[in-house]
Amino acid sequence: MELFSTAWWSALLAIVLIDLVLAGDNAIVIALAARNLPKHLKTKAIVWGTVGAIVVRSFMTVGVVWLLKIPGLMLVGGMGLVWIAYQLLADDGSESHSNPMANTFWGAMKTIVIADALMGVDNVLGVAGAAHGSFDLVIIGLMLSVPIVVFGSSVVLKLVERFPLITQAGAAVLAFTAAKMIVSEPLLGSVYGAAQQALEPTHTAARWATYLTVILGVLTASWWHKRRTQMAT
Repeated sequence: MELFSTAWWSALLAIVLIDLVLAGDNAIVIALAARNLPKHLKTKAIVWGTVGAIVVRSFMTVGVVWLLKIPGLMLVGGMGLVWIAYQLLADDGSESHSNPMANTFWGAMKTIVIADALMGVDNVLGVAGAAHGSFDLVIIGLMLSVPIVVFGSSVVLKLVERFPLITQAGAAVLAFTAAKMIVSEPLLGSVYGAAQQALEPTHTAARWATYLTVILGVLTASWWHKRRTQMAT
């Protein structure tokens, strides 16, 4: 693809739109993971969490062709993201010694990097597809995602501090992302249908049932965990 041609600018616009849409998940993860940190560590967590996310995504972009060949990748990633969404919501900052999402800087970093590795597949595939093999566009796409994620994380974190119910909404978004990864797994094509084909009513019903089950499951399980913790104390 010729540099600065019409096709090049069109591909760049597509990458920017993909970053704007898909970077929201990263912003939510970083904000939720950092919300229980001391105030002086929150900005540090946002910056370094973004750096970690971009590094992970860079390696995934380089190996995108290899990643596509791994059977069950979307299913495993989706299930892992379900667990992270639950943990982020179940952690209220009061279990710093027993909860793996403890309110420490390195605990937050671990959560952010693992979550991005699990759900970064969508973004990597989207950017790589829009770039049509143009390496310079891939690099620009990664660079553009940095300010988007940093700004988005800061906004979400401020909203979470002001409106705690947004924590539930953020976890629900992550759960929905996890469900989308699960239903996109090629190995489950007989259940959910193939991405490139028209869906039958049974496939559509199976997809919506999975979306609702995962979202309600995460919200209910985290509520039950908090209730048991409160009763124990």
